[in-house]
Amino acid sequence: MNFPFYIARRYLFSKKSTNAINVISGISVVGVAVASMALVVTLSVFNGFHDMVASFFTQLDPQLKITPAKGKTAASNDSTLMRIRQLDEVAVATDVLEDQALAVYGDRQQMVTIKGVDDNYDKLTHIRQILEGDGDYALHAADMNYGILGLGVAYQLGIGYTYREPLKIYAPRREGQINMANLQDGFVEDELYSPGVLFSIKQGKYDKRYIITAIQFTRNLFDRDGELTSLELRLKPGSNFERVKAKVQEMAGTRFVVRDRYEQQEDTFRIMKVEKLMAYIFLTFILVIACFNIIGSLSMLMIDKRNDVVTLRNLGASDRQIIRIFLFEGRMISAIGAVIGIAIGLLLCLLQQQFGLIGLGSTEGSFVVDAYPVSVHPWDIVVVFFTVLAVGFISVWYPVHYFAKRLLN
Repeated sequence: MNFPFYIARRYLFSKKSTNAINVISGISVVGVAVASMALVVTLSVFNGFHDMVASFFTQLDPQLKITPAKGKTAASNDSTLMRIRQLDEVAVATDVLEDQALAVYGDRQQMVTIKGVDDNYDKLTHIRQILEGDGDYALHAADMNYGILGLGVAYQLGIGYTYREPLKIYAPRREGQINMANLQDGFVEDELYSPGVLFSIKQGKYDKRYIITAIQFTRNLFDRDGELTSLELRLKPGSNFERVKAKVQEMAGTRFVVRDRYEQQEDTFRIMKVEKLMAYIFLTFILVIACFNIIGSLSMLMIDKRNDVVTLRNLGASDRQIIRIFLFEGRMISAIGAVIGIAIGLLLCLLQQQFGLIGLGSTEGSFVVDAYPVSVHPWDIVVVFFTVLAVGFISVWYPVHYFAKRLLN
């Protein structure tokens, strides 16, 4: 058995001559445990929000989105895009053309993003799962084009699930100059009709801006016949996503940009990662402060065991072994606190997942979820454990060596 570790373990669990040392040691363990618990719970809550936001975005975001590297649009029959559509791993490929337009209903108007999609869009995404209303998913019928509004767009325009009058859409003409005497000639006007449903994914980026309709409608509206702003793909089940993405990127070369769902929302997830990192740094700083209790405990223990140190030296123990005794003492306090804190943190996360102990608000329906979402990632637990050990080990190294020199001289 490791001699310094054996002695350190005896010191940690045995009764000291001064009861205050036991109390301070206990406080040290509690302080480290609380900091460890806070790290586990906080990181898990950030993970919960991350996963929740990802689930909202993926209702409309495709698995892979291919956009032109230069310019806004590309030809739908581009040879590169045609080859990508024909890949064996591709289950659904949808042409998309979207741009800004003005929506007018009655005396209300709003700038919106018109997203024109192919008829197979419901097979590409989970749009049917986010529809609200008495109608059904439809983009067009005969010569009528339907517009599926975001819930926020409908609210701004004063529209219910079904709008009886056609929704007028205006887009500036691509060519020619605006005649100030007759501004209406400078815009293309068209109409959308109600399919009896709205979509809602509880994200303002989509709900307050987007109208989904048939791609031919947008091509006529924006005068971009045969063009697209993106090609969106859904892969066959069982496909190796990363390998297919790399293959598509290789085929796309420098002319097109290939993005997965997270890259399509890169700004949002980058902000969430930065927030999580800042929370981790802040709580680690609190952990450092908690470790000062360990320093106080060790300094009092070294004074209390002064006679034991003399005895150990007479029995042949080297100064290095004696120093390691107290180093192990501090490290065991850190390790015990880390294990207890992580265990309590995991228990709290489990209780929050099952029962939603801490809610987001007192009014039901005010938020997307009623309680804080929690998602425990194993890698975070590993990071927390080694963070606590590293901070504990570093914090006791200098004080132990400093007090040991004075004690051994």
